[in-house]
Amino acid sequence: MALFLSIFPIVLLIYLMVKRNALPSYVALPFIAALILVLQLTYFGSDFTLVMANIVSGLGAVLTPITVIFGAILFNRFSEVSGATNTLRKWLGNINPNPVAQIMIIGWAFAFMIEGASGFGTPAAIAAPILVGLGFNPLKVAVLALIMNSVPVSFGAVGTPTWFGFGPMKLAEEQILEIGSITAFIHSIAALIIPVMALRFIVSWREIRQNIVFIYISIFACVVPYLLIAQVNYEFPSLVGGAIGLFISVLVANKGIGLAKVENTLDQKAVTVGEVAKALFPTGLLIAILIITRIQQLPFKAMMNNATEWVSSSLGSFANFEISQGLIFSLKNILGTSVGTSYKLLYVPALIPFVVTVLIAIPVFAVSGAKTKDIFATSFSQTKKPFLALLGALIMVNLMLIGGDNSMVKIIGQSFAQATGEYWTIFASYLGAVGAFFSGSNTVSNLTFGSVQLSTAETTGLSVSLILALQSVGGAMGNMVCINNIVAVCSVLNITNKEGSIIKQTVIPMIIYGIIAAIAAIFIVPMIYTL
Repeated sequence: MALFLSIFPIVLLIYLMVKRNALPSYVALPFIAALILVLQLTYFGSDFTLVMANIVSGLGAVLTPITVIFGAILFNRFSEVSGATNTLRKWLGNINPNPVAQIMIIGWAFAFMIEGASGFGTPAAIAAPILVGLGFNPLKVAVLALIMNSVPVSFGAVGTPTWFGFGPMKLAEEQILEIGSITAFIHSIAALIIPVMALRFIVSWREIRQNIVFIYISIFACVVPYLLIAQVNYEFPSLVGGAIGLFISVLVANKGIGLAKVENTLDQKAVTVGEVAKALFPTGLLIAILIITRIQQLPFKAMMNNATEWVSSSLGSFANFEISQGLIFSLKNILGTSVGTSYKLLYVPALIPFVVTVLIAIPVFAVSGAKTKDIFATSFSQTKKPFLALLGALIMVNLMLIGGDNSMVKIIGQSFAQATGEYWTIFASYLGAVGAFFSGSNTVSNLTFGSVQLSTAETTGLSVSLILALQSVGGAMGNMVCINNIVAVCSVLNITNKEGSIIKQTVIPMIIYGIIAAIAAIFIVPMIYTL
Protein backbone atom coordinates (compact mmCIF):
# COMPACT_ATOMS: atom_id res chain seq x y z
CA MET A 1 0.00 0.00 0.00
CA ALA A 2 2.86 2.37 0.84
CA LEU A 3 4.36 1.75 -2.61
CA PHE A 4 0.99 2.23 -4.33
CA LEU A 5 0.27 5.48 -2.52
CA SER A 6 3.80 6.72 -3.29
CA ILE A 7 3.48 6.05 -7.01
CA PHE A 8 -0.21 7.01 -7.42
CA PRO A 9 0.24 10.83 -7.22
CA ILE A 10 2.93 10.75 -9.92
CA VAL A 11 0.82 8.56 -12.23
CA LEU A 12 -2.15 10.88 -11.65
CA LEU A 13 -0.02 13.94 -12.36
CA ILE A 14 1.16 12.52 -15.67
CA TYR A 15 -2.40 11.57 -16.60
CA LEU A 16 -3.77 15.03 -15.77
CA MET A 17 -1.08 16.67 -17.91
CA VAL A 18 -1.28 14.39 -20.96
CA LYS A 19 -5.01 13.59 -21.23
CA ARG A 20 -7.06 15.07 -24.06
CA ASN A 21 -8.25 18.15 -22.14
CA ALA A 22 -5.02 18.43 -20.16
CA LEU A 23 -4.77 20.55 -17.05
CA PRO A 24 -2.08 23.24 -17.25
CA SER A 25 0.93 22.62 -15.02
CA TYR A 26 0.10 25.59 -12.79
CA VAL A 27 -3.15 23.79 -11.85
CA ALA A 28 -2.07 20.13 -11.93
CA LEU A 29 1.09 20.50 -9.84
CA PRO A 30 -0.45 22.41 -6.88
CA PHE A 31 -3.36 19.90 -6.93
CA ILE A 32 -0.98 16.93 -6.68
CA ALA A 33 1.00 18.71 -3.95
CA ALA A 34 -2.27 19.07 -1.98
CA LEU A 35 -3.03 15.37 -2.52
CA ILE A 36 0.40 14.36 -1.21
CA LEU A 37 -0.11 16.69 1.77
CA VAL A 38 -3.28 14.75 2.66
CA LEU A 39 -1.48 11.40 2.24
CA GLN A 40 1.40 12.51 4.45
CA LEU A 41 -0.93 13.63 7.24
CA THR A 42 -3.18 10.55 7.03
CA TYR A 43 -1.67 7.27 5.77
CA PHE A 44 2.01 8.08 6.32
CA GLY A 45 1.31 9.77 9.67
CA SER A 46 3.95 12.47 9.25
CA ASP A 47 4.28 15.10 11.95
CA PHE A 48 2.09 18.12 11.14
CA THR A 49 4.77 20.64 12.08
CA LEU A 50 7.35 18.85 9.93
CA VAL A 51 4.96 18.82 6.96
CA MET A 52 4.24 22.55 7.34
CA ALA A 53 7.97 23.28 7.64
CA ASN A 54 8.57 21.46 4.35
CA ILE A 55 5.84 23.50 2.66
CA VAL A 56 7.54 26.69 3.85
CA SER A 57 10.85 25.26 2.59
CA GLY A 58 9.23 24.68 -0.81
CA LEU A 59 8.11 28.31 -0.87
CA GLY A 60 11.73 29.34 -0.36
CA ALA A 61 13.13 26.82 -2.82
CA VAL A 62 10.92 28.12 -5.65
CA LEU A 63 12.96 31.33 -5.70
CA THR A 64 15.87 29.56 -7.41
CA PRO A 65 14.11 28.27 -10.56
CA ILE A 66 11.68 31.18 -10.89
CA THR A 67 14.41 33.83 -10.76
CA VAL A 68 16.43 31.88 -13.34
CA ILE A 69 13.34 31.80 -15.57
CA PHE A 70 12.76 35.52 -15.02
CA GLY A 71 16.41 36.26 -15.86
CA ALA A 72 16.28 34.19 -19.04
CA ILE A 73 13.00 35.79 -20.16
CA LEU A 74 14.43 39.25 -19.38
CA PHE A 75 17.59 38.54 -21.38
CA ASN A 76 15.68 37.19 -24.37
CA ARG A 77 13.14 40.01 -24.26
CA PHE A 78 15.98 42.54 -24.22
CA SER A 79 17.65 40.80 -27.16
CA GLU A 80 14.44 41.08 -29.19
CA VAL A 81 13.72 44.73 -28.32
CA SER A 82 17.32 45.89 -28.80
CA GLY A 83 17.58 44.25 -32.22
CA ALA A 84 20.41 41.91 -31.16
CA THR A 85 18.32 38.82 -31.96
CA ASN A 86 17.46 40.12 -35.43
CA THR A 87 21.14 40.76 -36.19
CA LEU A 88 22.12 37.28 -34.95
CA ARG A 89 19.32 35.81 -37.06
CA LYS A 90 20.76 37.46 -40.18
CA TRP A 91 24.33 36.47 -39.25
CA LEU A 92 23.45 32.82 -38.68
CA GLY A 93 21.49 32.80 -41.92
CA ASN A 94 24.58 34.09 -43.71
CA ILE A 95 26.88 31.51 -42.08
CA ASN A 96 24.67 28.89 -43.65
CA PRO A 97 20.92 29.07 -44.33
CA ASN A 98 20.64 25.28 -43.95
CA PRO A 99 18.23 24.67 -41.01
CA VAL A 100 20.15 21.57 -39.90
CA ALA A 101 23.33 23.65 -39.55
CA GLN A 102 21.49 26.28 -37.53
CA ILE A 103 19.92 23.70 -35.22
CA MET A 104 23.21 21.87 -34.60
CA ILE A 105 25.14 25.08 -33.96
CA ILE A 106 22.58 26.61 -31.56
CA GLY A 107 20.52 23.70 -30.22
CA TRP A 108 23.43 21.29 -29.83
CA ALA A 109 26.91 22.84 -29.59
CA PHE A 110 25.99 26.24 -28.11
CA ALA A 111 23.58 24.68 -25.60
CA PHE A 112 26.25 22.04 -24.76
CA MET A 113 28.67 24.80 -23.77
CA ILE A 114 26.08 26.80 -21.78
CA GLU A 115 25.12 23.64 -19.84
CA GLY A 116 28.78 23.15 -18.96
CA ALA A 117 28.99 26.69 -17.60
CA SER A 118 25.68 27.03 -15.82
CA GLY A 119 23.12 24.23 -15.74
CA PHE A 120 19.89 25.27 -13.96
CA GLY A 121 17.95 24.85 -17.23
CA THR A 122 19.65 27.89 -18.78
CA PRO A 123 20.78 26.17 -22.03
CA ALA A 124 17.24 25.67 -23.30
CA ALA A 125 16.23 29.09 -22.00
CA ILE A 126 19.01 30.80 -24.00
CA ALA A 127 19.25 28.61 -27.11
CA ALA A 128 15.55 27.95 -27.75
CA PRO A 129 14.52 31.61 -28.34
CA ILE A 130 17.36 32.04 -30.86
CA LEU A 131 16.04 29.06 -32.85
CA VAL A 132 12.48 30.43 -32.67
CA GLY A 133 13.88 33.76 -33.91
CA LEU A 134 15.28 31.91 -36.92
CA GLY A 135 11.75 30.86 -37.82
CA PHE A 136 11.42 27.43 -36.22
CA ASN A 137 8.15 26.33 -34.57
CA PRO A 138 8.25 27.16 -30.81
CA LEU A 139 6.67 23.88 -29.64
CA LYS A 140 9.04 21.79 -31.78
CA VAL A 141 11.99 23.87 -30.59
CA ALA A 142 10.98 23.24 -26.96
CA VAL A 143 10.99 19.48 -27.56
CA LEU A 144 14.32 19.60 -29.41
CA ALA A 145 15.97 21.76 -26.74
CA LEU A 146 14.91 19.38 -23.95
CA ILE A 147 16.16 16.29 -25.80
CA MET A 148 19.44 17.87 -26.90
CA ASN A 149 20.15 19.05 -23.35
CA SER A 150 20.89 15.58 -21.99
CA VAL A 151 24.38 14.45 -22.98
CA PRO A 152 26.22 17.37 -21.28
CA VAL A 153 24.06 17.51 -18.13
CA SER A 154 26.07 15.17 -15.88
CA PHE A 155 28.91 17.71 -16.10
CA GLY A 156 26.70 20.80 -16.12
CA ALA A 157 27.50 23.85 -13.97
CA VAL A 158 31.18 22.80 -13.98
CA GLY A 159 30.47 19.21 -12.95
CA THR A 160 28.10 19.90 -10.04
CA PRO A 161 25.96 16.72 -10.52
CA THR A 162 29.11 14.59 -10.31
CA TRP A 163 31.31 16.17 -7.62
CA PHE A 164 28.49 17.59 -5.48
CA GLY A 165 25.74 15.08 -6.31
CA PHE A 166 27.86 12.17 -5.08
CA GLY A 167 29.69 14.25 -2.44
CA PRO A 168 27.71 13.09 0.65
CA MET A 169 28.65 9.46 -0.07
CA LYS A 170 32.28 10.17 0.94
CA LEU A 171 33.71 8.38 -2.08
CA ALA A 172 37.42 8.51 -2.84
CA GLU A 173 38.52 11.15 -5.36
CA GLU A 174 39.71 8.39 -7.71
CA GLN A 175 36.30 6.71 -7.64
CA ILE A 176 34.42 9.95 -8.40
CA LEU A 177 36.76 10.45 -11.37
CA GLU A 178 36.07 6.86 -12.51
CA ILE A 179 32.32 7.43 -12.18
CA GLY A 180 32.67 10.58 -14.27
CA SER A 181 34.74 8.76 -16.88
CA ILE A 182 32.18 5.94 -17.26
CA THR A 183 29.32 8.48 -17.27
CA ALA A 184 30.90 10.40 -20.14
CA PHE A 185 31.57 7.16 -22.06
CA ILE A 186 27.91 6.06 -21.84
CA HIS A 187 26.71 9.55 -22.78
CA SER A 188 29.09 9.55 -25.76
CA ILE A 189 27.55 6.35 -27.10
CA ALA A 190 24.03 7.79 -26.65
CA ALA A 191 25.17 10.94 -28.47
CA LEU A 192 25.47 8.89 -31.68
CA ILE A 193 21.67 8.55 -31.72
CA ILE A 194 19.92 11.07 -29.45
CA PRO A 195 20.76 14.34 -31.31
CA VAL A 196 19.55 12.76 -34.56
CA MET A 197 16.28 11.80 -32.85
CA ALA A 198 15.95 15.37 -31.59
CA LEU A 199 16.50 16.76 -35.10
CA ARG A 200 13.68 14.57 -36.42
CA PHE A 201 11.18 16.60 -34.39
CA ILE A 202 11.93 19.63 -36.61
CA VAL A 203 13.33 18.40 -39.93
CA SER A 204 12.54 15.41 -42.16
CA TRP A 205 14.56 12.19 -42.43
CA ARG A 206 15.43 13.28 -45.96
CA GLU A 207 17.06 16.47 -44.67
CA ILE A 208 18.87 14.49 -41.99
CA ARG A 209 20.29 12.05 -44.57
CA GLN A 210 21.37 14.93 -46.84
CA ASN A 211 23.26 16.61 -43.98
CA ILE A 212 24.37 13.56 -42.02
CA VAL A 213 28.10 14.28 -42.46
CA PHE A 214 27.80 17.73 -40.89
CA ILE A 215 25.54 16.40 -38.12
CA TYR A 216 28.18 13.90 -37.03
CA ILE A 217 31.03 16.38 -37.40
CA SER A 218 29.14 18.63 -34.96
CA ILE A 219 28.37 15.72 -32.61
CA PHE A 220 31.95 14.44 -32.55
CA ALA A 221 33.36 17.97 -32.24
CA CYS A 222 31.62 18.23 -28.85
CA VAL A 223 31.74 14.63 -27.68
CA VAL A 224 35.37 13.68 -28.42
CA PRO A 225 36.96 16.44 -26.27
CA TYR A 226 34.16 15.90 -23.70
CA LEU A 227 35.06 12.22 -23.38
CA LEU A 228 38.83 12.82 -23.32
CA ILE A 229 38.61 15.52 -20.62
CA ALA A 230 36.34 13.30 -18.49
CA GLN A 231 39.20 10.79 -18.14
CA VAL A 232 41.19 13.31 -16.07
CA ASN A 233 38.67 15.88 -14.82
CA TYR A 234 34.97 15.95 -13.87
CA GLU A 235 34.42 19.73 -13.91
CA PHE A 236 35.13 20.85 -17.48
CA PRO A 237 34.04 18.11 -19.95
CA SER A 238 30.82 19.84 -21.05
CA LEU A 239 32.14 23.40 -20.91
CA VAL A 240 35.30 22.77 -22.93
CA GLY A 241 33.70 20.13 -25.17
CA GLY A 242 30.86 22.52 -26.01
CA ALA A 243 33.22 25.44 -26.70
CA ILE A 244 35.39 23.34 -29.04
CA GLY A 245 32.32 21.85 -30.69
CA LEU A 246 30.75 25.28 -31.24
CA PHE A 247 33.92 26.65 -32.84
CA ILE A 248 34.30 23.65 -35.17
CA SER A 249 30.56 23.57 -36.05
CA VAL A 250 30.53 27.25 -37.05
CA LEU A 251 33.78 26.83 -39.03
CA VAL A 252 32.55 23.75 -40.90
CA ALA A 253 29.08 25.25 -41.54
CA ASN A 254 30.69 28.39 -42.92
CA LYS A 255 32.55 26.26 -45.47
CA GLY A 256 29.42 24.18 -46.18
CA ILE A 257 31.19 20.89 -45.41
CA GLY A 258 28.75 17.97 -45.19
CA LEU A 259 25.74 20.23 -45.77
CA ALA A 260 23.21 20.20 -48.59
CA LYS A 261 23.01 23.53 -50.37
CA VAL A 262 19.97 25.55 -49.34
CA GLU A 263 18.86 28.77 -50.99
CA ASN A 264 18.79 31.72 -48.61
CA THR A 265 15.15 32.80 -48.82
CA LEU A 266 15.50 35.61 -46.29
CA ASP A 267 16.75 37.99 -48.99
CA GLN A 268 18.77 40.03 -46.58
CA LYS A 269 21.94 42.05 -46.86
CA ALA A 270 25.07 40.82 -45.11
CA VAL A 271 25.64 42.20 -41.64
CA THR A 272 28.95 43.87 -40.85
CA VAL A 273 31.52 42.51 -38.42
CA GLY A 274 30.78 45.46 -36.12
CA GLU A 275 27.04 44.71 -36.10
CA VAL A 276 27.69 41.03 -35.32
CA ALA A 277 30.14 41.91 -32.56
CA LYS A 278 27.62 44.28 -30.98
CA ALA A 279 24.80 41.73 -31.26
CA LEU A 280 27.01 39.05 -29.69
CA PHE A 281 28.11 41.36 -26.87
CA PRO A 282 25.25 40.44 -24.45
CA THR A 283 25.64 36.69 -25.06
CA GLY A 284 29.43 36.90 -24.86
CA LEU A 285 29.23 38.88 -21.62
CA LEU A 286 26.72 36.36 -20.25
CA ILE A 287 28.97 33.39 -21.02
CA ALA A 288 32.09 35.17 -19.70
CA ILE A 289 30.39 35.96 -16.38
CA LEU A 290 29.10 32.38 -16.08
CA ILE A 291 32.53 30.88 -16.70
CA ILE A 292 34.39 33.30 -14.41
CA THR A 293 31.96 32.69 -11.55
CA ARG A 294 31.94 28.88 -11.95
CA ILE A 295 35.63 27.99 -12.16
CA GLN A 296 36.82 26.76 -8.76
CA GLN A 297 40.39 27.95 -9.31
CA LEU A 298 39.18 31.57 -9.35
CA PRO A 299 38.06 33.27 -6.10
CA PHE A 300 34.58 34.34 -7.22
CA LYS A 301 32.82 30.97 -6.85
CA ALA A 302 33.97 30.63 -3.24
CA MET A 303 33.01 34.25 -2.49
CA MET A 304 29.51 33.80 -3.92
CA ASN A 305 29.04 30.58 -1.95
CA ASN A 306 30.53 31.91 1.30
CA ALA A 307 28.13 30.66 4.00
CA THR A 308 29.88 32.47 6.88
CA GLU A 309 27.19 34.26 8.91
CA TRP A 310 27.01 38.02 8.38
CA VAL A 311 23.58 39.03 9.72
CA SER A 312 21.15 36.86 11.69
CA SER A 313 17.85 37.38 13.43
CA SER A 314 15.28 35.24 15.22
CA LEU A 315 11.77 35.30 13.78
CA GLY A 316 10.35 33.86 16.99
CA SER A 317 8.94 30.34 16.75
CA PHE A 318 8.75 30.60 12.94
CA ALA A 319 12.43 30.36 11.99
CA ASN A 320 15.91 31.83 12.25
CA PHE A 321 16.77 34.23 9.43
CA GLU A 322 20.36 34.56 8.28
CA ILE A 323 22.32 36.38 5.59
CA SER A 324 25.81 35.09 4.87
CA GLN A 325 28.84 37.00 3.63
CA GLY A 326 28.17 35.53 0.17
CA LEU A 327 24.62 36.98 0.32
CA ILE A 328 22.99 33.59 0.88
CA PHE A 329 19.57 34.26 2.41
CA SER A 330 18.53 31.41 4.71
CA LEU A 331 15.63 30.34 6.88
CA LYS A 332 16.86 27.79 9.42
CA ASN A 333 15.01 25.64 11.95
CA ILE A 334 11.64 26.41 10.35
CA LEU A 335 8.84 25.93 12.95
CA GLY A 336 11.41 24.50 15.33
CA THR A 337 12.37 21.60 13.02
CA SER A 338 15.69 20.88 11.30
CA VAL A 339 14.14 21.93 7.96
CA GLY A 340 15.58 24.99 6.25
CA THR A 341 15.74 26.73 2.92
CA SER A 342 18.16 29.14 1.30
CA TYR A 343 18.62 31.31 -1.76
CA LYS A 344 22.05 32.13 -3.16
CA LEU A 345 21.44 35.62 -4.50
CA LEU A 346 24.82 35.91 -6.22
CA TYR A 347 25.42 32.31 -7.33
CA VAL A 348 22.01 31.34 -8.73
CA PRO A 349 22.24 32.36 -12.42
CA ALA A 350 19.57 35.06 -12.25
CA LEU A 351 20.80 38.40 -10.92
CA ILE A 352 24.26 37.32 -12.08
CA PRO A 353 24.56 36.97 -15.05
CA PHE A 354 21.13 37.65 -16.61
CA VAL A 355 19.99 40.87 -14.89
CA VAL A 356 23.51 42.32 -14.66
CA THR A 357 24.13 41.60 -18.35
CA VAL A 358 20.89 43.32 -19.37
CA LEU A 359 21.64 46.37 -17.20
CA ILE A 360 25.12 46.69 -18.74
CA ALA A 361 23.81 46.18 -22.29
CA ILE A 362 20.92 48.69 -22.08
CA PRO A 363 23.17 51.79 -22.55
CA VAL A 364 25.30 49.97 -25.14
CA PHE A 365 22.18 49.49 -27.31
CA ALA A 366 20.70 52.88 -26.30
CA VAL A 367 17.40 51.29 -25.27
CA SER A 368 14.97 53.98 -24.12
CA GLY A 369 13.56 54.20 -20.59
CA ALA A 370 10.04 53.37 -21.81
CA LYS A 371 11.26 50.24 -23.64
CA THR A 372 13.36 49.21 -20.63
CA LYS A 373 10.30 49.50 -18.38
CA ASP A 374 8.30 47.39 -20.85
CA ILE A 375 11.07 44.74 -20.97
CA PHE A 376 10.98 44.31 -17.18
CA ALA A 377 7.17 44.49 -16.92
CA THR A 378 6.64 41.89 -19.67
CA SER A 379 9.22 39.58 -18.10
CA PHE A 380 7.54 39.80 -14.68
CA SER A 381 4.15 39.12 -16.23
CA GLN A 382 5.44 36.03 -18.03
CA THR A 383 6.65 34.43 -14.76
CA LYS A 384 3.29 34.38 -12.92
CA LYS A 385 2.00 31.00 -14.13
CA PRO A 386 5.42 29.29 -14.02
CA PHE A 387 5.68 30.46 -10.40
CA LEU A 388 2.51 28.55 -9.46
CA ALA A 389 3.65 25.46 -11.38
CA LEU A 390 7.10 25.42 -9.81
CA LEU A 391 5.69 26.15 -6.36
CA GLY A 392 3.47 23.08 -6.69
CA ALA A 393 6.37 20.99 -8.00
CA LEU A 394 8.81 21.93 -5.23
CA ILE A 395 6.29 21.50 -2.41
CA MET A 396 5.40 18.13 -3.95
CA VAL A 397 9.07 17.08 -3.98
CA ASN A 398 9.69 18.29 -0.41
CA LEU A 399 6.65 16.37 0.87
CA MET A 400 7.69 13.20 -0.96
CA LEU A 401 11.16 13.38 0.65
CA ILE A 402 9.81 13.50 4.23
CA GLY A 403 10.78 10.43 6.21
CA GLY A 404 14.37 9.79 5.15
CA ASP A 405 14.71 6.11 4.18
CA ASN A 406 10.94 5.69 4.64
CA SER A 407 10.06 8.64 2.39
CA MET A 408 7.76 8.18 -0.60
CA VAL A 409 10.66 8.75 -3.01
CA LYS A 410 12.91 6.21 -1.27
CA ILE A 411 10.06 3.65 -1.10
CA ILE A 412 9.73 3.88 -4.89
CA GLY A 413 13.48 3.58 -5.48
CA GLN A 414 14.09 0.73 -3.02
CA SER A 415 11.09 -1.23 -4.27
CA PHE A 416 12.30 -1.03 -7.86
CA ALA A 417 15.81 -2.06 -6.84
CA GLN A 418 14.61 -5.02 -4.76
CA ALA A 419 12.34 -6.23 -7.56
CA THR A 420 15.14 -6.41 -10.13
CA GLY A 421 18.09 -7.67 -8.04
CA GLU A 422 21.13 -8.61 -10.12
CA TYR A 423 19.43 -7.28 -13.26
CA TRP A 424 19.51 -3.79 -11.78
CA THR A 425 22.03 -2.63 -14.40
CA ILE A 426 19.18 -2.62 -16.94
CA PHE A 427 17.02 -0.31 -14.82
CA ALA A 428 19.48 1.84 -12.84
CA SER A 429 19.40 4.79 -15.25
CA TYR A 430 15.60 4.97 -15.06
CA LEU A 431 15.73 5.51 -11.31
CA GLY A 432 18.03 8.47 -11.97
CA ALA A 433 15.49 9.74 -14.51
CA VAL A 434 12.68 9.40 -11.95
CA GLY A 435 14.78 11.52 -9.56
CA ALA A 436 15.24 14.22 -12.20
CA PHE A 437 11.53 14.12 -13.06
CA PHE A 438 10.68 14.74 -9.40
CA SER A 439 13.28 17.34 -8.60
CA GLY A 440 14.20 19.00 -11.89
CA SER A 441 17.88 18.41 -11.28
CA ASN A 442 20.52 15.80 -12.10
CA THR A 443 22.34 16.94 -8.94
CA VAL A 444 19.30 16.44 -6.68
CA SER A 445 18.57 13.10 -8.33
CA ASN A 446 22.13 11.95 -7.50
CA LEU A 447 21.81 13.26 -3.94
CA THR A 448 18.43 11.53 -3.48
CA PHE A 449 19.05 8.17 -5.12
CA GLY A 450 22.83 7.84 -4.94
CA SER A 451 22.63 5.98 -1.62
CA VAL A 452 19.91 3.64 -2.98
CA GLN A 453 22.06 2.87 -6.03
CA LEU A 454 25.13 2.33 -3.84
CA SER A 455 23.38 -0.10 -1.48
CA THR A 456 21.82 -1.97 -4.43
CA ALA A 457 25.21 -2.35 -6.11
CA GLU A 458 26.84 -3.60 -2.90
CA THR A 459 23.96 -6.02 -2.14
CA THR A 460 23.91 -7.54 -5.64
CA GLY A 461 27.69 -7.50 -6.20
CA LEU A 462 27.48 -5.10 -9.13
CA SER A 463 30.17 -2.49 -9.80
CA VAL A 464 29.54 0.57 -7.62
CA SER A 465 31.22 2.89 -10.14
CA LEU A 466 29.13 1.54 -13.01
CA ILE A 467 25.81 1.75 -11.17
CA LEU A 468 26.52 5.29 -9.93
CA ALA A 469 27.51 6.28 -13.48
CA LEU A 470 24.16 4.93 -14.69
CA GLN A 471 22.46 6.96 -11.95
CA SER A 472 24.15 10.11 -13.24
CA VAL A 473 23.31 9.27 -16.86
CA GLY A 474 19.70 8.70 -15.79
CA GLY A 475 19.53 12.03 -14.01
CA ALA A 476 20.71 13.69 -17.23
CA MET A 477 18.31 11.88 -19.55
CA GLY A 478 15.50 12.66 -17.08
CA ASN A 479 16.00 16.32 -18.02
CA MET A 480 13.90 15.57 -21.10
CA VAL A 481 10.76 14.92 -19.02
CA CYS A 482 11.54 17.02 -15.95
CA ILE A 483 8.62 19.29 -15.07
CA ASN A 484 10.82 22.21 -14.00
CA ASN A 485 12.70 22.30 -17.31
CA ILE A 486 9.53 21.92 -19.37
CA VAL A 487 7.83 24.75 -17.46
CA ALA A 488 10.97 26.89 -17.89
CA VAL A 489 11.33 26.46 -21.66
CA CYS A 490 7.56 26.91 -22.19
CA SER A 491 7.68 30.12 -20.14
CA VAL A 492 10.61 31.56 -22.07
CA LEU A 493 8.98 30.71 -25.42
CA ASN A 494 5.54 31.85 -24.15
CA ILE A 495 3.97 28.44 -24.88
CA THR A 496 0.81 27.81 -22.85
CA ASN A 497 -0.76 24.55 -21.66
CA LYS A 498 1.48 22.26 -23.74
CA GLU A 499 3.52 20.63 -20.96
CA GLY A 500 1.68 17.32 -21.26
CA SER A 501 2.08 17.29 -25.03
CA ILE A 502 5.83 17.88 -24.64
CA ILE A 503 6.20 15.05 -22.09
CA LYS A 504 4.46 12.63 -24.47
CA GLN A 505 7.03 13.48 -27.14
CA THR A 506 10.18 13.56 -24.98
CA VAL A 507 9.46 10.37 -23.00
CA ILE A 508 10.21 8.16 -26.03
CA PRO A 509 13.79 9.47 -26.56
CA MET A 510 14.29 9.21 -22.79
CA ILE A 511 13.28 5.52 -22.78
CA ILE A 512 15.56 4.85 -25.77
CA TYR A 513 18.39 6.69 -23.96
CA GLY A 514 17.95 4.28 -21.01
CA ILE A 515 18.07 1.26 -23.35
CA ILE A 516 21.30 2.56 -24.92
CA ALA A 517 22.75 3.13 -21.43
CA ALA A 518 21.87 -0.42 -20.33
CA ILE A 519 23.36 -2.01 -23.47
CA ALA A 520 26.53 0.07 -23.10
CA ALA A 521 26.82 -0.82 -19.39
CA ILE A 522 26.36 -4.55 -19.92
CA PHE A 523 28.32 -5.16 -23.12
CA ILE A 524 30.69 -2.27 -23.87
CA VAL A 525 31.84 -0.68 -20.59
CA PRO A 526 33.33 -3.98 -19.23
CA MET A 527 35.51 -4.16 -22.37
CA ILE A 528 36.97 -0.70 -21.68
CA TYR A 529 37.05 -0.44 -17.88
CA THR A 530 38.27 -2.82 -15.18
CA LEU A 531 35.20 -3.09 -12.94
